[in-house]
Amino acid sequence: MNFFSKYKKIFLILGFLLICFFLGYLIYSLFFKHLIIPENKTNTSSTSSSASLPTAQEGEGNIISEKENKLINNQERKIFPKASDVALGGLTKTKTLNDSPSFKPTLSSDGNSIQYYDKKDGHFYKIDKNGNKTLLSDKVFHNAENIAWSHQKNKAVIEYPDGANIIYDFDKKNQITLPKHWKDFNFDPHSDQLVMKSIGQNENNRWLAIVNDNGSKVKAIEALGDKDDTVYPSWSPNGQSIAMFTEGKNFDEQELYFVGLNGENFKSTTIEGRGFVPLWNKKGDRLLYSVYSSENEMKPELWIVDAQGDQISNDRQKLNIETWANKCVFANNTELYCAVPQSLEKGAGLFPELADNSIDYLYKINTKTGLKKLVAIPDKNYNISNLIVSENNDFIYFTDKLNGELHQIRLK
Repeated sequence: MNFFSKYKKIFLILGFLLICFFLGYLIYSLFFKHLIIPENKTNTSSTSSSASLPTAQEGEGNIISEKENKLINNQERKIFPKASDVALGGLTKTKTLNDSPSFKPTLSSDGNSIQYYDKKDGHFYKIDKNGNKTLLSDKVFHNAENIAWSHQKNKAVIEYPDGANIIYDFDKKNQITLPKHWKDFNFDPHSDQLVMKSIGQNENNRWLAIVNDNGSKVKAIEALGDKDDTVYPSWSPNGQSIAMFTEGKNFDEQELYFVGLNGENFKSTTIEGRGFVPLWNKKGDRLLYSVYSSENEMKPELWIVDAQGDQISNDRQKLNIETWANKCVFANNTELYCAVPQSLEKGAGLFPELADNSIDYLYKINTKTGLKKLVAIPDKNYNISNLIVSENNDFIYFTDKLNGELHQIRLK
């Protein structure tokens, strides 16, 4: 009997044990090793999972740093706690109130509900905070292209693709037809007059004008000539001015003028860029606006300036926020909410379509102190438009630009 035969059983047993040890170590390495926390080490992943979301800091440039973007972008949201029911500066539950395209939504006269036009069925609706809908009128308005609401929210100018225009009174259930060559309507604070553009075929027959809400007493205010694109009908909340117009000074500056009803010689003010988008505050004594310039890679930036009487042009401030004024809403005379894109490409001010797929976060800005803070990150990706704040500041509403759906976030 040779040596191998003598110890054959022992070799087989040792081989079997070695194979078992190897397989056991392989299973441990693949499935269990990463779960064991070394002694005297801090579990940093547990700490970060309960950390609060970063808030924006006041300062120059972007209001969200590159580090903060990495923390709160869509791919990293899984490290945070579940979405909060109320906006506390982090991930926030966002309720869908209406899954149909909600066109030109506005706050109802009750201060809490929303009125809008449904592009699918041609009806106007009122929807409350719980999503309950009621018709504003049984009448169907097919293919409305633009809508201008009165301040009392009981009337609207409805513009159609073929140029037809009507004023519809939802209380009286009647309508008034307006000339097809009128456009860009805006109601006065009392909702009994309108400012608009009357665009004749000849440049000598183009006017900024006003008209009563029943279509009577048309009055020409200023000749437009070939300046249609730089005139902005916008009746100020205090009734002082009915429109604005701009004139270029150089590539990065324009002069802004205010138009009154009676040829008043208001002061002008300089605006620092192109692509002017205005938004009045509640009282009409200050004007928020966005412009882009070569100094900011042609991205839109928010500014605010005094815009009443002798104070026009005073206290002009850059708010260091990169967004458009029409993505903002005033909650009171000094505070506003703005939808701010997570990031903007160069040239987005010149070509707004570059931001059509951007993801927006909600910020609150104090225009008096310049203080700004992150209010909410919606729990889904939205390109926010048509921001609306309820009268008691309990809710903020918005539509998703991509599909027109109406959404709601609780503020308190």
